Amino acid sequence: MRTTKFRVCPYAPSPKSLTLSSNRSNSTSANRPLRIATRHSPLAMWQANHVAMLLEQAGQPSELVPLVSSGDTDMRPIDSARQVGVFTKRIQQALLDDEADIAVHSMKDLPTEVDSRLHVVAVPAREIVNDCIVSPARWSLDSLPQRARIGTGSRRRAAQLKYHRSDLVIEPIRGNLQTRLAKLSNGDYDAIMLAAAGILRLEMESLPRIELSLAQMLPAPGQGALAIEVLADAEATIELARCLNDPPSQTAVTAERTLLANLNGGCLAPIAAYAHLESDKLHLESVVLSVDGSKRLADQRSISINPDDLQATAIEIANQATEVLASQGARELIGR
Repeated sequence: MRTTKFRVCPYAPSPKSLTLSSNRSNSTSANRPLRIATRHSPLAMWQANHVAMLLEQAGQPSELVPLVSSGDTDMRPIDSARQVGVFTKRIQQALLDDEADIAVHSMKDLPTEVDSRLHVVAVPAREIVNDCIVSPARWSLDSLPQRARIGTGSRRRAAQLKYHRSDLVIEPIRGNLQTRLAKLSNGDYDAIMLAAAGILRLEMESLPRIELSLAQMLPAPGQGALAIEVLADAEATIELARCLNDPPSQTAVTAERTLLANLNGGCLAPIAAYAHLESDKLHLESVVLSVDGSKRLADQRSISINPDDLQATAIEIANQATEVLASQGARELIGR
């Protein structure tokens, strides 16, 4: 196969609205807790508390710095007319303004643009990546009534739903998990789509839902994973935060997000990918869809891992998948 070079996808984005404060500190004092910046939603707070627990287990005290992002207050649908990163920019600015030492993000919310001032130093162990259909009747994808109204804010989910069931009526939905469940309870939708990871993290196992298989609904790149972001020049903080990293999770996420960046697809694009390590192989499955779900391109591959450089393995498999998908017209499909 012809070899094509693609740009490497570091985790950190570069929203133009981020500004660097002139009075920030580049070091972390050993005499004070690490300050963890997080969104104020219940799920984001769970994630930050989870990171705080992991730090405590490593002997490092920490404290939370809850913040409100524009994505938490603006309930308009997120689409190509609105900038990606609405859930992350305020948290990143806290690092740049020396309000916090560590930022905790949902990995799938991070844009793929690079900001040299910021660095994702760790990816903790990943949660389940599947999506769920949540409905009072526990409808499966096949048993949903004709023209059922499905609430989702994700083009990826919408496109895959339409690919399997073109009759479904996909309607936008915003808000945190509790807000979305309230809208379902009020009858605004027949069913809504939620990530299984969020349901499990908030201990909502009794929620009436059907977990979709990966064949039915491939996840977003980075779904179920957390991103631990710090200032790129904060060497002391970087050393303290390295204990949070899980190499298999980091490798899988690197492959998925490199593919996303290679295809020039932001976190809003109908691109799905799932990578995982098994024995001595790295596996990557990826799909690119038209927004209406009428066209679907797919690729599935495995390569032997380089145990001395897992990140290089991840980038290599992503580049291979990108070449195949691009040759099938993936970029043109995304641009429609």
